[in-house]
Amino acid sequence: MSNINENKHIAVFSLPFSSHPLPLLNLTIKLAHQLPNCYFSFIGTAKNNQTLFSKTKTPINIKHYNVNHGIPENHQLLHGSELNLYLQTGQENFQKGIDLAVLETKTPITCIIADAFVTPTFDLAKTLNVPWIPVWIPMSCSLSVHFHGKEIRQHCTVNDGNKTLDFLPGLSVLRVEDLPHDPLMTDTEKETALTKALASLSTILPQAKAVIVSFFEELDLPLFVQDIRSKLQLMLYVPLFNLKPKTQVNDEIDESGCISFLEVQKAKSLKVVYIGFGNTVIEPPKHEIVAIAEALEESGYPFIWSLKENLRSHLPNGFLERTKTRSKVLSWVPQGRILGHGCVGAFVSQGGCNSMLEGMSNGVPVICRPYFADQGINARLAVDVWEVGVIIEGKVFSKNGLLKGLNLLLVEEEGKRFKENALKMKKIIEEANGPKGLATKDFKKLVELVSSS
Repeated sequence: MSNINENKHIAVFSLPFSSHPLPLLNLTIKLAHQLPNCYFSFIGTAKNNQTLFSKTKTPINIKHYNVNHGIPENHQLLHGSELNLYLQTGQENFQKGIDLAVLETKTPITCIIADAFVTPTFDLAKTLNVPWIPVWIPMSCSLSVHFHGKEIRQHCTVNDGNKTLDFLPGLSVLRVEDLPHDPLMTDTEKETALTKALASLSTILPQAKAVIVSFFEELDLPLFVQDIRSKLQLMLYVPLFNLKPKTQVNDEIDESGCISFLEVQKAKSLKVVYIGFGNTVIEPPKHEIVAIAEALEESGYPFIWSLKENLRSHLPNGFLERTKTRSKVLSWVPQGRILGHGCVGAFVSQGGCNSMLEGMSNGVPVICRPYFADQGINARLAVDVWEVGVIIEGKVFSKNGLLKGLNLLLVEEEGKRFKENALKMKKIIEEANGPKGLATKDFKKLVELVSSS
């Protein structure tokens, strides 16, 4: 092993909410395998670290350290406030994580990799005089919204709905209704720690040693890529969703029974519907859960539904009993393995980045019902750029709207075109991840960057 890796210590800061932490841990594991002589200190909250590290085997050169979650004692948490309280803890809190890591390893930090939302790490890297490498986990195109926030506010308001964003390089397909709320905030709305962090991205990301985006350059719109590259020192396409390490606990065990269920449907030559909304902070309202259930029951299609226990009380009376011979309704399912099974014909999703990529990488058409953040952007790209599915009619689940979408994907002629396009996306992703693919090359660049810092 070259001496270049000796005495290297990389601090990795997660955003311990929603679907953000696991992709970052997977990247850390992948880097740790490539750089066995480097220390990797994964810093987050005690609760999230416990969840992550209890389910995942990690190399011996990764240790996790806990920092304050920022929630005052006896504090009444409002929806979304937990994330803002964590970001408000700021540089001083994150410095404590570094102090713990340095004390144990007796090795100073040489590089900081951080979820791009955890913006206090930018100033921390400056204080330590080490490279800062932020990781953008949402869809890459959503970066444009934060770089062009001023123009968006000049041209658009929340009431513009169907108005297209012709002034965004490469993203004229987007509409105002597809955007997250923060670029459209008015002066009268109160800023939060999160909206301040997002507003600062256009200033601090250009100062990063490199920015990692969790996507594929081959699938991005060329004008967007050209625009964002011109604003950054270096942009590396390292899709994190498919960096799942082979050390994942119980990866091949079918504890949920989903794979055996899919095999039974395959033997009957039946196409299965998979409904999953990822690890999202927004839960579908009761009336939409009822609508999904009614559509699934009337459709007659076999289905797997990842539905949290606390939401099952919303299901129509007798639904589980009436559909039990052709369904699996579980609080957790192995989503990647389900989507990778050839008999899944439709993926009903909220349009989260990781879920969209998992669907496309397995060639599965999608029905999107976006709720917040970048999900509206992702859904629009899926429909109007990649043409691998539809947005649910009215952007709200209804019985008839979901039935229409399912029949379109599974029965009608247009569904065959969506499937063909999804398979094309799968092939592009496979080639990007191949030995000569751009994703593989960019990961190697990242390894070199980290090891030489």
